[in-house]
Parts: sequence; C-alpha cells; structure tokens
Amino acid sequence: MSQVRITGGCQCGAVRYALDQPPRHVHVCHCRMCQKAVGGPFAVICPIPKTAFHLTRGTLSYFMSSDVGRRGFCNACGTPISFDYPEDDEFGVMGGTLDEPSRAPPENQYGNESRVSWYAGLLDVPGDSSTYADNPDMLHRISSTNHQHPDHDTEVWPPRRP
Repeated sequence: MSQVRITGGCQCGAVRYALDQPPRHVHVCHCRMCQKAVGGPFAVICPIPKTAFHLTRGTLSYFMSSDVGRRGFCNACGTPISFDYPEDDEFGVMGGTLDEPSRAPPENQYGNESRVSWYAGLLDVPGDSSTYADNPDMLHRISSTNHQHPDHDTEVWPPRRP
C-alpha cells in the first residue's frame, strides 16, 4: 500500500473505506440521475482505480441506476458512497463521504444541462456558521444526541459514546 491514506465512510459508520492514492479528475455532476442518487442538486464524484479502494468495515449494497452503471450505498443508513461501471477499472467515491472532502477539489463539471438555475448565485446567498446558531437549545439537543459517525476511523461500530 502506498503512503497516501485517505479515509471515508457513511453517516452511521457501518461502511468505512480507505484510498491508497488521491482521487483524480474529481468532478461535479449535475445530471438528473446524480441529483436523485445523492438527494441534492449535484454529486461530487472522486474517481480512483478500483485497486486503490479498500473497504475497511462493512459492505456496499448496490442499486443499478442503469443497465451499465451502479450506485453503492450503506444498507444501514442509506448514505450514497459510490458510482461505477462494473466492467470499468475506475471507481467513483462520493466527495461528501470523504473524511476530509477538501482534499478532493473538483476539476470539471458535467451534466450542466440539468444544473439547477440557482447554482451560479450560491456564493451570494447569505450564510451562517451553524443552522441553529440563534437557537442554542436546539443546537445542544442535536449535538448531545448526535448519532453520526465521526470523520475518522474508530475501533468499534457503533462507536461508544462518552
């Protein structure tokens, strides 16, 4: 295995993986199929050779989104994890499942004919650091009962709570 180690996994932690090389040709896909697959306005796909992808916990379940492409996901929590063509040598990891998504910046965009109309103005939309910054009680309720797996490998699943 190379010295590069990039890790990631699903929301609940049932599926974890490691990459032994950085993704290449990372892209944003705006096509309608990707929108529906990730439940959002676009997918960020991080291609790597299949030989560089290693499951370290759990297994992927698959949905054949077409006769040639499949989508890998966690069967426990439903997190979309991958897209690939089974006969191809590459495997696309969903950027949001990386423990450090900033390590895989997009280089290109595809499916632009399906791009949502408000995408270009997204940086102009006002923002805040937390959805519940003005509601500390709700923020405490969410953070104190968080069931999401942390952005790093853990020894056990589900992780023990302090």
